[in-house]
Amino acid sequence: MLYVAGLYPLSTKAADPSLAVRFGVLAMLCLATFARRLAPATAILAGLVPLGIDLALGPTVPVWLIYSDLVYAVALYGTRRQSRAVVTVSIVGSVVGVCAVLAVTGDWRSVAIAVAIASAFLATPIWWALAVRTHKEIADAERARAHALTVVAELDRRAAIADERNTMARDLHDVIAGHLSAIAIQSEAALRVQESNPDSIPEILKSMRANSIGALDEMRSMIGLLRSDDVSGEITAPRRLAHLPKLVESARVAGTAVVVRNRHDDIPIPSAVDHTAYRIAQEALTNAMKHAAGQAVDMQVRVDPDQLLLTVTNAITVRNSATADLDSPRSGLRNMRERTELLGGSFAAGERAGRWCVRASLPLSSPMTPTERTPTT
Repeated sequence: MLYVAGLYPLSTKAADPSLAVRFGVLAMLCLATFARRLAPATAILAGLVPLGIDLALGPTVPVWLIYSDLVYAVALYGTRRQSRAVVTVSIVGSVVGVCAVLAVTGDWRSVAIAVAIASAFLATPIWWALAVRTHKEIADAERARAHALTVVAELDRRAAIADERNTMARDLHDVIAGHLSAIAIQSEAALRVQESNPDSIPEILKSMRANSIGALDEMRSMIGLLRSDDVSGEITAPRRLAHLPKLVESARVAGTAVVVRNRHDDIPIPSAVDHTAYRIAQEALTNAMKHAAGQAVDMQVRVDPDQLLLTVTNAITVRNSATADLDSPRSGLRNMRERTELLGGSFAAGERAGRWCVRASLPLSSPMTPTERTPTT
């Protein structure tokens, strides 16, 4: 029979062990509890020794309470396998114990006491441990989810920054390199014709001034956009294919003959496609002026119902050393390719039939090219 008041039994017998023995058994079990957190399975197995001694001497409440705490520790801190094992063993042991009491005594009151003991010392700590374990696992899962969301947000932030930097670098390249290259080529043309055709120098200087003013205007608009807090507003209208005549005129003044063939049949062009096509045409024409100075350039713009096709071809000559250091052709080609791919189009550049050919196909119905999403430079 269990001792219900500390170490004192309900019925006193002369053969009952001394308090020193009882305290010794209790101390052995208490030593096992030191490992309940780090090694709960080891602690509960080690606790079987003092528990067995206590059962042999006559079960006492303090020993059973401490051992139920070890059961709680295994269900809470142990692995999933250990937790399932202690639950299974506790259920089987409780059923076997209750059946044994029923078979031995045949008294329903004894069976009720056995059920109460199993509920108090096994079922209750296991239920409580499993509830706490479930809450801990939910909390751990939420922490892991929050950490994953933080990592994803950080990656998105870095990707957005990298994308913005690439966009700024691409636009700066188009604005600065294009205009400065044109000014350099025009100044070289002015020096070349100052003796043979001095009357053309004022026209070249006017074109150089127009290019410099255009570069300044575009730089002002970019700086204004970067300084503005209102990202929804547009600082200035972007360059479009309608501005090609000025670009072509600047090339012609520098001594490059440009033939432009347009065919669009009044098909509306989304602003993003219009702007991208202009920038690609600008870069292709600038490269032709730098690397094939004085050679004719053929530019064709064709707008179909589903795409805009831009083709720029020029003769292949020895690279002009006077302008070779102003810009890297690889950077220009990379920018043109990136602009095309951002709209879901295709880009190709290389030798074709003995001429250098730049070809860009821009879809008009791509989800990346809504009319309201207009570039700013």
